[in-house]
Amino acid sequence: MFDNTEDSKTKLSELGEFGLIDHLTQHFKIKHPDSTLKGIGDDAAVIDHQHKTLVTTDFLVEGVHFDLSYMPLKHLGYKAVMVNLSDVYAMNAEAKQITVSIACSNRFTVEALEEIYAGITKAADLYNIDVIGGDTTSSVKGLQISITALGEAKEEDIAYRNGAKPNDLLVVTGDIGAAYLGLQILKREKEVFKVNPNSQPDLTEYTYLIERQLKPEARKDIPELLRKLEVKPTSMIDISDGLSSEIMHICKSSKVGANLYEDKIPLDPKVISTCEEFKLDSTTVALNGGEDYELLFTISQNDYEKIKANPHLTVIGHMVEEKEGIHLISRMNTKIPMQARGWNTVDEDE
Repeated sequence: MFDNTEDSKTKLSELGEFGLIDHLTQHFKIKHPDSTLKGIGDDAAVIDHQHKTLVTTDFLVEGVHFDLSYMPLKHLGYKAVMVNLSDVYAMNAEAKQITVSIACSNRFTVEALEEIYAGITKAADLYNIDVIGGDTTSSVKGLQISITALGEAKEEDIAYRNGAKPNDLLVVTGDIGAAYLGLQILKREKEVFKVNPNSQPDLTEYTYLIERQLKPEARKDIPELLRKLEVKPTSMIDISDGLSSEIMHICKSSKVGANLYEDKIPLDPKVISTCEEFKLDSTTVALNGGEDYELLFTISQNDYEKIKANPHLTVIGHMVEEKEGIHLISRMNTKIPMQARGWNTVDEDE
């Protein structure tokens, strides 16, 4: 999208704030003229949603949420959008617009911000999103990105965390644990590079895991799929902090317990083999890894026949009365109380 070379080092001050904003946003096109009445170019955007509007914001900070030694800037821009869109889809809604705000220190050049915006533009194009505004400003240290996403849904379609009932089925999309392992591989190679800067790692066999970490995909397809199947989730959440944490969030909000069956957790074969290589327990990785951005939801047992043959969906357990607690049912049929360790940020051992 942008012309760029390794020796391009245009200082941000050369364009000025308004010139920089114009430069970075010139490629955005409006895709939802029915709801985006005014996007970039005025004091505020003007939105006209026919149904209920959903709003969510995430803030990503260098050294806490990402490490630029192995996170390409284009991937960072893409991922920052996915993190927000995932929250909209986790409400069983359609994402429509985003705003983008970036703060960066003077070590970043115009070309660096172009790379970030290239990733944002790619995500907006693929997910049919309007970029309707935002801000750029200076930072004393590092890089921060804040994105706000707006979505739309009919009131009766919105899925909250508090609607699960005892005997509802617990369902997850895709597979779990790959993003955490992708991060472990990248951190390992970073340490190798520190010792030997001339080393060039061959990461071909870990492509899927690394992509799940650096370029996750939000599950836009799931709300659409559920509508086609005529299935309304009784509760829903996205898996950003680990499967166990998200199950506990639903249980707390819905005042129910849950039984999660270890042998039902969907794991990619590469997750299993890499866990063996790192001497990690695959169930622990799936429960506590985080950043998968799959969707976790509950449905009435009456809807089981509608989803049972779908390859994107896996029933991994069921909800119980709150007094029964939250448990992992092991492969040996042992009932283990579930704990949420959650997602650790990239600086956990620095």
